[in-house]
Amino acid sequence: MLTFEWIIGLLLGAVLLSALARRLQVPYPTFLAIGGMLLAFLPSGPSWTMEPELALALFVAPVLLDAAFDTSLRDLRENWLPISTLAVVAVGLTTASVAVLVHWLLPDMPWAAAVALGAIVAPPDAAAATAILRQVKLPYRLLKILEGESLLNDASALLIYRVAVGAAAVQYFKWSEYAPSIAFALVGSLLAGYLCARLWMPLTQRIKEAPSAIIVQFAGTFTVWIVAEHVGLSGILTIVAYAITLARTAPAQMPARLRVPTYAVWETVVFVLNVLAFVLIGLQLRPIWERLDDPVRLKYCLAAAAVLGIVILTRIAWVMSYGMVLRFVAPQHVFHPRRPMAAPTLRAGIVVSWCGMRGIVTLAAAFALPENFPYRDLMLLTAFAVVLGSLVLQGLTLRPLIAALRLKDENPVASEVARARAVAYRAALDEIDGDPSEAGEMLRLEYRALLLRAEEDGGVRSGELPADPLRRRAIRAARQSILKLRQSEEIGDDAFHQLEEELDWAELSAQG
Repeated sequence: MLTFEWIIGLLLGAVLLSALARRLQVPYPTFLAIGGMLLAFLPSGPSWTMEPELALALFVAPVLLDAAFDTSLRDLRENWLPISTLAVVAVGLTTASVAVLVHWLLPDMPWAAAVALGAIVAPPDAAAATAILRQVKLPYRLLKILEGESLLNDASALLIYRVAVGAAAVQYFKWSEYAPSIAFALVGSLLAGYLCARLWMPLTQRIKEAPSAIIVQFAGTFTVWIVAEHVGLSGILTIVAYAITLARTAPAQMPARLRVPTYAVWETVVFVLNVLAFVLIGLQLRPIWERLDDPVRLKYCLAAAAVLGIVILTRIAWVMSYGMVLRFVAPQHVFHPRRPMAAPTLRAGIVVSWCGMRGIVTLAAAFALPENFPYRDLMLLTAFAVVLGSLVLQGLTLRPLIAALRLKDENPVASEVARARAVAYRAALDEIDGDPSEAGEMLRLEYRALLLRAEEDGGVRSGELPADPLRRRAIRAARQSILKLRQSEEIGDDAFHQLEEELDWAELSAQG
């Protein structure tokens, strides 16, 4: 009963902290990290433990699927260069920098353990950054770069992490023995994720009850992750490919009465998992702290502070160097993107370099280390310190920094939404154009008015359509039109999902 009471109290406390974060316009994980640290040293606090093997599957799989589902393939392709350099080069440099620093501070620490620590703290959690960036309306491209980075940097970091943890378990490490498995993991994971999504949709298409459908979605996510890990693939890459494939097929097959509650449940679960991750990892600090004597505590705290510093500085150095090189290369017309884009500016580079807050993946990877792993206590303490420090230092200062730099958003999503809305209502009007009934004539008048408003200023709001069978026909036609616009990449996924939600509510209102 006491555990249940603690869980209720923690969830309510997290809701209050998230409300305070919104009021102060800072990422809510910042307050969760502070709360987790305070809870760890609360004398009467709970003592909860969890199997390390469960951490990545429980915390990372659903959070990653939720993020990947909303990812736009068009934006990933158009921004492949900055995203790939952040997800691969920046992660590699951070891992190497941390490994060298920690091995220098603690010479008896095995290199494999030092590399594992570097991989743990290397991937930033862009969700914390984008929570702020969406409020201040930064340039759309910066948002897409950070979101794309958050998907792929976890995969590259955890691939290094898995190799390092495996190397620590053997006496002699040969790169030639691991290279084939890494290549298999990269290619096999993408293929497996695509095939799983293609097989999963027909199997679950007949489930019409929202509770059953949502439970099956979570079961499918965990199943894909667990199977991928068991056969030696990358769980993260598999889930990313699985989610992106589902996002391209599910909208045309899932009815609105399932999609609306599904999105609400997934958003709630992601919030709860963030709360549990910060609480559970925070609670592990107390026993670690208690079994260390004062000199070792000081030594570990200094090492954690040094790692936090090198993590922040490495990202700044790479992002600014990359921007400087690209500004030099851009006038040479070396790259020929499908849509012309301006070279990265100094102010944009400053923002991206400061968006390096760590989050749930770092915590889960640290907790997933085997119990007997060398310097596991130091690595857990350092991971939490890097997460807490980056969320406080960067999370609380990012918004004032953006305000000082005065970056502006050209808001391409709004123009895409307005254009696609006009196309959707025109398709709806064409669908019912030949209906001779009185209801058809009334609906045509309404749609013509809506189309006129949409073509003039895009000012049509959802929830304005009456409920009748004819309307449902029109909405189906409108939905098909925006699916085709996304398929042809005339609009991106952000515009598509906004219109999809609008049509979902209109369809729900037309159920009678």
